[in-house]
Amino acid sequence: MAVREYPLVTSQQLDTLSINTIRTLAMDAVQKANSGHPGTPMALAPVAYTLWQQFLRFDPEDPIWPNRDRFILSNGHASMLLYSLLYLSGVRAVNPKYERLGEPAVSLEDIKNFRQLGSKSPGHPEYRLTSGVETTTGPLGQGVATGVGMAMAGRWLAQYFNRPDFEMFNYNVYAICGDGDMMEGVSSEAASLAGHLKLSNLCWIYDNNRITIEGHTELAFSEDVATRFLGYGWNVTRVGDANDLEMLAKAYQCFLETKDRPTLIIVDTHIAYGAPNKQDTSAAHGEPLGEDEIRLAKRNYGWPEDAKFLVPEGVQDHFKEGIGKRGHELREQWMKRFAQYGKKYSNRADHLQRMQHRQLPEGWDKNLPTFPADAKGLATRESSGKVLNVLAKNTPWLMGGAADLFPSTKTRLTFEGAGDFEADNYSGRNFHFGIREHAMGAAVNGMSLAKVRPYGSTFLIFSDYMKPPIRLAALMEIPVIYVFTHDSIGLGEDGPTHQPIEQLASLRAVPGLMTMRPADANEVVEAWKVIMQLHHEPAALVLTRQAVPTLDRSKYAAASGVAKGAYILADAPDAKPQVILIGTGSEVSLCVDAYEKLKTDGIKARVVSMPSWDLFEHQDQSYRDKVLPPEITARIAVEQASTFGWSPYVGFKGRVIGMRTFGASAPLKELQKKFGFTPDAVLAAARELVAKSR
Repeated sequence: MAVREYPLVTSQQLDTLSINTIRTLAMDAVQKANSGHPGTPMALAPVAYTLWQQFLRFDPEDPIWPNRDRFILSNGHASMLLYSLLYLSGVRAVNPKYERLGEPAVSLEDIKNFRQLGSKSPGHPEYRLTSGVETTTGPLGQGVATGVGMAMAGRWLAQYFNRPDFEMFNYNVYAICGDGDMMEGVSSEAASLAGHLKLSNLCWIYDNNRITIEGHTELAFSEDVATRFLGYGWNVTRVGDANDLEMLAKAYQCFLETKDRPTLIIVDTHIAYGAPNKQDTSAAHGEPLGEDEIRLAKRNYGWPEDAKFLVPEGVQDHFKEGIGKRGHELREQWMKRFAQYGKKYSNRADHLQRMQHRQLPEGWDKNLPTFPADAKGLATRESSGKVLNVLAKNTPWLMGGAADLFPSTKTRLTFEGAGDFEADNYSGRNFHFGIREHAMGAAVNGMSLAKVRPYGSTFLIFSDYMKPPIRLAALMEIPVIYVFTHDSIGLGEDGPTHQPIEQLASLRAVPGLMTMRPADANEVVEAWKVIMQLHHEPAALVLTRQAVPTLDRSKYAAASGVAKGAYILADAPDAKPQVILIGTGSEVSLCVDAYEKLKTDGIKARVVSMPSWDLFEHQDQSYRDKVLPPEITARIAVEQASTFGWSPYVGFKGRVIGMRTFGASAPLKELQKKFGFTPDAVLAAARELVAKSR
């Protein structure tokens, strides 16, 4: 179908034609897949079209241009809205090496294969799978909260790189969201943080359609969203009709002119199809319209009723003249500016290049401490804080914060110039997330997607509050660092509400998440070395509150074995042990104590420090068999956490000294005695297993 078949080919008619192309592609794709959400993309088509065609600073030819505006579809079930835009605007694909491939990020064939195996248009948008998708969305609230982190990073990047004669970063972050996003608690946490930080480069566009899966929002949601966001310190504006392109443009312009706070644009929509005044929550949330309803809708649009996946002639050219031309010119200007910037500020230009490719600066690991043997030792949170400060001083884009727990997690950067990231100082590298663990997890994801190297810290027990963004970081393969302290019943008197039991097993179960629990200060150094060199994996660093001995490395193996996930720390003289003691974190020194006592009893033992199951599983079979010889079945794992997951390492004939209940409130030594974390308990188990093996 050609544009000339329409009576008018004015700009206004091209707008309408383009919007209806987005709508009909969504209808057809969902119908063919017999799965998906057509209503929301149809209702939001004018909203997204106006943003992309008139305002979004984005070059479809280079979707990873550093200063591009970020567009997030937080209500990811409306994914066909984004796929249609990616296809119609001609976004090109980029591979994991950041190379532009020239092929479409989303082809018409991908749209025809919506929600099918191998298509670039899955049910919800996925970062890394589909170029032009800025973050994986679907779990409601995550997209908007991640956008807050992108906006925070944008402000920091501007402070670090911009110069009076060179503005290298000034991007904006736009996030479309719906009623579901507004109901999820993480959006409240994130909006509160964004308002406090006065992030005027952040715009949320709220699709106020008053429909959720169960029906009308009045079933469970009756708050005044505008007043709520005014209370957060946001600028709030409203567009009464999603089809009013002029008012949408004015709302976006209002955002651009607001320099002292984030903006919420409330857009009133309704999900209407072919029949007059028809609203259908099923079509909004997971069911196709049906062929009859599609024909009625297409007739209403003046569309050929039986045409499938029709893209009228002139629509893609229209996008090229809009977002394509504007984005290309902006990117070309930026690249020329960057070439000049590199001549005048070569060091910063080098940093920018390295950040974009997730590379570390030269000398990132210089001056790292080595800790002398010390029976009293340090809490691993303490040694981690010392290591982190050295690494951050060497790596200017390593930054992060805590959920109101800097004094406890020891993650505050204390060297000169580190500073605090605040509304009046965006150059600071210490971020105060407040008691908002969920938003912190999403925000550090957004910061990572903007290519800074972020960390977020809290107590291990509160990783439960952060599980959705941790999972998404692993799914997106982004190198976020989560620092979790207070890692066991070692908290003592704080009791079972604060003593993590199942959290380690939960983190280890996340595919692609590197979980590490170092045994002493020198293992902490090696763990940080591993983490810093990750490119596509997030990491959870799990640390003690209580002091643990710093092991004598002249007597026991070097801590560099951490790089393999598990290593032989102490061994029998002939390297043929009768029993293997496996420990992580604070329990490794307990295994060493038991090892020394077994030696005096004439029992040959081996101690294996196993800070990371994940790293160990990455090693080849010969190395794993060397550390844990299959023929030695007398094995004991010792860990002040759930016994879940240890079976592959101890086998059916081995034993796990761990937690099978919640903890208790008492001094640490009493707890260790109650739950069996003593040298005597390990000795008894070892003797029993050796006797059985004989």
